[in-house]
Amino acid sequence: MQQTNGIAPLDALDSVDYDPIDHLNTLFSHPTTLSAVPQVGTALRRHQDELDHDISTLVRTQTDPDADSIQRIQDAKAELEQLFAKIEGVRARALEAERTITEMTADIKRLDSTKKNLTLSMTALKRLQMLTTAYEQLRGLSHSRQYRECAHLLQAVIQLMAHFKSYRSIDQIAALSKNVADVQRELLEQVCGDFEVTFAKGEVQQKRGVLAEACLVMDALGDQARSRLVTWYCNTQLREYRQVFRGNDEAGSLDNIARRYSWFNRMLKTYDAEHAILFPPQWRVNEMLANAFCETTRDDYKGILQRSMRRTDGQPPDVNLLLSCLQETLDFEHSLERRFASGESRSSIDTITSSEEKRHGFSQAISEAFEPYLSIWVESQDKQLSTLIPKYRQQPIKAADEEFHAQLVIPSSTELFHHYRVTFAQCAKLSTGTRLLELSQTFGRYLDAYSQQVLFYHLAEKTGGPSVEGAVIVLNTADYCYQTTNQLEEKIKSRIDDDLQDKVDMQSQADAFMGVASAAVRALVHKTEIDCEPAWREMRAVQWSKMDSVGDQSGYVSILLQRVKDRSKEILRYLHKPQYARAYCDNLVDSITNTYINNIAASKPISETGAEQMLLDSYVLKKGFQELATLNAEPGTPPNQAFIKRVNQSTAKLDPLLKTLQVRSSPSEALVQAYLIHIRDRSEPNFRKILELKGITRKPEQSHLMELFNAHKSSSANESLQATNPLIGSLQLSAQPTVAAGTLQAIKDSTLPTSSPSLPARFDPSNFGTALMNAARDAGDRIASPHLGVAAGIAPSAHNTAAASRATSPPAPGGDMDMNGDGEKVASLNENLKNIGKFFRRDVGSFGGFGRREDASRRSLDRK
Repeated sequence: MQQTNGIAPLDALDSVDYDPIDHLNTLFSHPTTLSAVPQVGTALRRHQDELDHDISTLVRTQTDPDADSIQRIQDAKAELEQLFAKIEGVRARALEAERTITEMTADIKRLDSTKKNLTLSMTALKRLQMLTTAYEQLRGLSHSRQYRECAHLLQAVIQLMAHFKSYRSIDQIAALSKNVADVQRELLEQVCGDFEVTFAKGEVQQKRGVLAEACLVMDALGDQARSRLVTWYCNTQLREYRQVFRGNDEAGSLDNIARRYSWFNRMLKTYDAEHAILFPPQWRVNEMLANAFCETTRDDYKGILQRSMRRTDGQPPDVNLLLSCLQETLDFEHSLERRFASGESRSSIDTITSSEEKRHGFSQAISEAFEPYLSIWVESQDKQLSTLIPKYRQQPIKAADEEFHAQLVIPSSTELFHHYRVTFAQCAKLSTGTRLLELSQTFGRYLDAYSQQVLFYHLAEKTGGPSVEGAVIVLNTADYCYQTTNQLEEKIKSRIDDDLQDKVDMQSQADAFMGVASAAVRALVHKTEIDCEPAWREMRAVQWSKMDSVGDQSGYVSILLQRVKDRSKEILRYLHKPQYARAYCDNLVDSITNTYINNIAASKPISETGAEQMLLDSYVLKKGFQELATLNAEPGTPPNQAFIKRVNQSTAKLDPLLKTLQVRSSPSEALVQAYLIHIRDRSEPNFRKILELKGITRKPEQSHLMELFNAHKSSSANESLQATNPLIGSLQLSAQPTVAAGTLQAIKDSTLPTSSPSLPARFDPSNFGTALMNAARDAGDRIASPHLGVAAGIAPSAHNTAAASRATSPPAPGGDMDMNGDGEKVASLNENLKNIGKFFRRDVGSFGGFGRREDASRRSLDRK
């Protein structure tokens, strides 16, 4: 609608956000518009009237449907009331019909109950009649000893009597039940009496039919009756045995054990020929007889052995007799198992069958009596083994007529483990408890003795160490012993009782063998070290302080690399396992690197040009070392990247020292800064060593450099420096005497700490001392210059000299475990071998799986 005189259309009143003030301001926006007020008021009233009319119309329209809805609801309620009334009427009529039907069928129910009771009564009477008749017939047949018919009737009587258990309150039924029980007792006594009389008169063959039928009666009487008859039979048959072989008679001694088993075998033959037909097969009377014999014999042996242990002369039973009796007993038990255990037989005493059950059937039925006395047998094994170790040490590592090959082992090792296998098999058949644990501990002691008194002895028995072939044989033997020891431990754990498995532990022995293997590798490395000595002499003969220019590689480098490769080709050809070849290469690189550092110290003073030439030589050496792993490989074989990384890490220790020596002493700050950058420590003694190596020996010059060094190391930029560089700290610049080593006694006596770059940082060598280094090097006649210091990481002391003076010869062989009379030293040596063995087993990253069991399948416990 258009606006009239400024008045807005009335549709604005329908707006949701309607505001009357705004609306008025719109309508009367100017004083001139006030004249339109009456018209606006008229329009508003008209609009109000229209709204009132619309509301009234809508109210009337809505009221009419509501009234209709209320009327419909009321009509629905009335209809529901009528429906409920009809349902109640139907329910009442249903109850009435039910009462009517119940009254009609009550008589029928009474007739059904009467019929059921009558049927039960007739059945009970019929059964009672049958029971009475069967009882009368049973009494007659029992007097006439017609046992077959008695057995059938007896089963019927017992079954019928079971139906009358609930009627025993009736006097007649109670009396009948008592009569039936009396008949059962009479039959039991009668059959037992017949057996006793027949066996007493020796008329078994004549009356075997009657006795066989009597067994049917005993079967019908139940388990107790059958057990009584079988027990009587076993006691009767064993009466003579118990009389003849009483424990306090000569026949009952251990010497006559074979007669016991022969007697019982004859009894079994008699049973098979004459008595087996009497008893039903399911009774297994022969097996019951064997059980009774075993129990009696076991009790006899217990008494005999107890008396033999209390002999007045104090001598224990003869071990050979004890073992002989055990063997015969095991053979007898084996024969019983073959007969009665449905084909389940136990293996012989010399066979290991860890998969079979610990005990079943007749296993240890008699031999159990010997178990408490097996400690005597274990002691005898201890004595026997104590005689083997000295004998093994006297044997050569290779027979004179035997050709050497890369996998050859010392014959005594296979002989020792064969002896262990046989002994273990014997003990496992006799006892899987404490005695087997004691035997395993005995095995462990003599494995320790074999590792240190045989294998380690062959490494250190000679002044110059073993030959290459000898060291390889010792290495192969130690590896074989390591694997076989682990197999032996697993075998014992599979056979011993579950509660003792955790106590079986031969890992220390395995570690000792691995320690011997590592010492053998070091002995091979030492062979190469000896060949390199001429090259080192030539290096020390060079005037490094007067060198004025850097040329090609020095002459000693070619000699050194050629000798290393020639010897390594020979040695690596014999190392058939990759982990040992890798261990040799790693140790060789570490050893030559350490020796190179020692010869740098022995070549002082060294000019800047000389240090630069040495650095060039070290790069050539590093390149040559990287070819060690592929010396015997086919042409074109790619180098081992892991070994190259190891070579780089080992030779990297040369760079800081030589790069520091390359820096001129003028200006002074340049040398100090070079030291702090390359050596990176705060140690004044180490800085003085660098000065001595450079030939700066004058006090004023040293004092000036030391003042600069102290000033620079105290700056904030050098706060993170280490206290001392271990490489420089280990350098020995003064002449040191050469320590004679390589003998077994020197190894046992030396206790100084040492370090090896191939060893992980976590290895604590405080207990190992110089034992491994001396054992591996075997450097009794080591060629050395008076200017050459000892190996890096081994501080000189009077103790080294004393150890060398005592290293005259290996200890004499003997039967005792402590062969040199000093138990602490022997124990320390063995502990050292175990420590280094654990290290070699752990350091799989550096040695390519050194010491793992991947070849265990190729060498079993039965290797001969």
